[in-house]
Amino acid sequence: MSGKVILLIEDNPSDVALTERALKRNNITNTLVVAQDGQEGLDYLFGAGPYAGRDVAALPVLILLDLKLPKVDGLDVLRQIRADARTRRVPVVILTSSREEQDIAAGYDLGVNSYIRKPVDFAQFSETVRQLGLYWLVLNEAP
Repeated sequence: MSGKVILLIEDNPSDVALTERALKRNNITNTLVVAQDGQEGLDYLFGAGPYAGRDVAALPVLILLDLKLPKVDGLDVLRQIRADARTRRVPVVILTSSREEQDIAAGYDLGVNSYIRKPVDFAQFSETVRQLGLYWLVLNEAP
């Protein structure tokens, strides 16, 4: 499992560090690629900008997507992922602090696989990451 990439699209360094810690604590050894804004996440997926030349056939096994991102917001990132035949089946989990009902509805309308509010407490966050890893990386049958 460690050869498969998880793409984390998150601009908050504290949330990136928490996610890295939670993955490590739960023995999820997948390579974590961090994109610090929506454009960088899209560049990684589609082999553009600083990722030009990357093998775009090597898709992440899971994308963890924040909504409130600089350059390209999370919903626009999701829209572009789902619009492209190469990436439309990659599991995307919105992992955000947003509690706005319109964000939840828009995420599901655009084809997100799951919408999870980030718990504030690290123990709860770690348990959330453990369950995400168990479901998306072990139990789920990818196409």
